[in-house]
Amino acid sequence: MTIIRNVRPWGGPPSDIHITDTRITAITPHEPATAVGQDAGTAADGDVIDGGGRLALPSIVNTHAHVDKSWQGLPWQSYGGEGGTDGRIRHERARRDELGIPGVEITTAVLREFVRYGTTVMRTHVDVDLGVAQRGIDVVREAVASFDGAVEAQIVAFPQDGVLRREGVLDLLAESARAGAEYIGGLDPATIDRDPVGQLDGIFAIAAEHGCGIDIHLHDPAELGAFQFELILERTARYGLAGRVNVAHGFAIAQLPASRRADLLAAMAELDVTMTTVAPMRVPQLPLHEFDDAGVAFGFGTDGIRDLWSPYGTGDTLGIAWQYGRAARVVRDEDLLRVVRIATSDAARFVGRDVHDLVPGSRADLILLDAENPMDALVRTPPRDLVIGGGRVLHSTL
Repeated sequence: MTIIRNVRPWGGPPSDIHITDTRITAITPHEPATAVGQDAGTAADGDVIDGGGRLALPSIVNTHAHVDKSWQGLPWQSYGGEGGTDGRIRHERARRDELGIPGVEITTAVLREFVRYGTTVMRTHVDVDLGVAQRGIDVVREAVASFDGAVEAQIVAFPQDGVLRREGVLDLLAESARAGAEYIGGLDPATIDRDPVGQLDGIFAIAAEHGCGIDIHLHDPAELGAFQFELILERTARYGLAGRVNVAHGFAIAQLPASRRADLLAAMAELDVTMTTVAPMRVPQLPLHEFDDAGVAFGFGTDGIRDLWSPYGTGDTLGIAWQYGRAARVVRDEDLLRVVRIATSDAARFVGRDVHDLVPGSRADLILLDAENPMDALVRTPPRDLVIGGGRVLHSTL
């Protein structure tokens, strides 16, 4: 058993968190004189950890990552190539082999950065194309396995280079689904493949046949994007995939008139279609209250970090939540707290969990921060002083 003494779950009263194996077994009031019958140890002891009154939160959930395509840990790589989605795809394809992408060592370095910032569980897109086939998925699974169960990842087989414009990609996606990928993806059906009906019919048929979910990148703006939302919703209903479809980015929905957005959100809620965002500053943010009122869930992700698309990104998903809150003008305590919950406990569904929280029975994935309360943690994003995944200390500055 491990006991984490004198912490404040969600900013509440001082408590002790009891962990057995990979699970939280109890949370009890902290009584300094009687809480434990031994001196407080350090994180390295693995038996008793003194939290020093720090704020305790569930670990941060990254709902949209690309852990297979970074140059993290390599020498600085200058930005090159053309802009735009297709330009970045071409540049990445031209350079990834010389950088060893995908590679176990690089992917492990990315995961370590995620852990340092408090993420122990994630959903990651992994490129599946004619150049790498299933190799990226094998790399990611090996890198995750090196954490011996303390870090978990659900995989989206992602056709970054398009689906229909490269013959054989649909077969690769089907192979990924058969091999156990939790999701298959798609990419801008209208502007990349120029055949939104064909791309969506192809990936929905695979998901229905093999029992996996769908997580599709959709960058297209305004009415073009809304049209593809409608196609996705139609197929979600037709193929019986309610509750198993996610739209990543989905910039269009925040660019539509409020009445048009309300209709789409109502349809999404009826089919339990979710969204993920990396909160880019250049576009309007997903409107928090409109999504909550409609009952549509969304999660935060980092996208790629230090990759051939952009040198930016640290792996700090709490920092993405900060970016969202700042850009969306979230200022009231109840809304700041809501954003923290979206980044932590409310993201359980995005990583295949019923519960991801500081409660008995939950997997012991948690972080300690020097913050007054969750709102303070969001607006200051202080260092994660302790990160525990599956009951194991993964990072500590205590």
